[in-house]
Amino acid sequence: MADPRFFSRGQPISIAQIIETTGASVDGDVKLSTEITDVAPLETATVGNITFLENRRYAEAVRSSKATACFLPSTLVHKAPKAMIKLVTEFPRRSYSKISQLLYKSESASANIHEAARISDLAILGQDCRIEAGVMIGAFCEIGDCCWIGANTSIDAGVIIGNGTRVGSNVSISHSKIGKNCFIYPGVRIGQPGFGFEIDSSGPIEMPQLGRVLIGNNVEIGANSTVDRGAGPDTMIGSGTRIDNLVQIGHNVEIGKGCVIVAQVGISGSTKIGDRSIVGGQVGLAGHLTIGSDVKIAAQSGVTRNVKDGSIIGGSPAVPISEFRRQVARIKLLGRRNSTE
Repeated sequence: MADPRFFSRGQPISIAQIIETTGASVDGDVKLSTEITDVAPLETATVGNITFLENRRYAEAVRSSKATACFLPSTLVHKAPKAMIKLVTEFPRRSYSKISQLLYKSESASANIHEAARISDLAILGQDCRIEAGVMIGAFCEIGDCCWIGANTSIDAGVIIGNGTRVGSNVSISHSKIGKNCFIYPGVRIGQPGFGFEIDSSGPIEMPQLGRVLIGNNVEIGANSTVDRGAGPDTMIGSGTRIDNLVQIGHNVEIGKGCVIVAQVGISGSTKIGDRSIVGGQVGLAGHLTIGSDVKIAAQSGVTRNVKDGSIIGGSPAVPISEFRRQVARIKLLGRRNSTE
């Protein structure tokens, strides 16, 4: 059960509503009016809870689970207790997520402008916004309707933020245009100068960073991530993309729509990533690369060459995933041989 001090649970929902929402089918005869009051993991679920089973390695846990209902694939239905309502779906975790969202609505806040916020008279502020203590909003900023700006956040002159976007506490934003319904988590830095300079005998010469950061709609940027503004061309992040915590995005980078960038990734300047690509944790991408659409990059890979659409790669330097697995297998074999000598 989620701690009620932090999370507010909604009204119970029936099995019939769950089926309608997720498209899952019921195994056997079930009372569709049965109500579900909460979501919970297999091990802690109790009567009135719904859970899910997706990975076969947790099949034994479902046998002893007290949950009233469970999302699971057809291949694992026989593992569940007879009394448990079995909701069959190809995507148990996805269905569980949808019901979690129904029971626990996204956090919202009442409109209010704190007296300790400092908003320029030349800024445009939309309706029903919440602006918390210590916020600084510069001249000629445009903040859309129903935005929520967290405490001690600084939004520099000229920044545009779309309707319904939430910006966490201690964020700094400059030289940027951000779309609708985005979530910028605490500590994010957007729009600072990129790491660009020339070198001569006297040392580094700063290259003016004259571009912007353009972020689409429904984008999330995780805590303490950084997005540098472009040097001339703009840095761009496509709609629907999800960026985890502690990600570094260099100047002129272009990230497509619906991408997933996992924690501690570093993307060097001027690299382009196509739509729906997934970059695993701690991946490093060299500069000026073109990464195609629907690409998957394994965690801790080092990418130094262009990657075609639909590729799955891993390793450092990154190679096709089948080749990477052969490399790992050979290294393990070599280790075994050395240990027997």
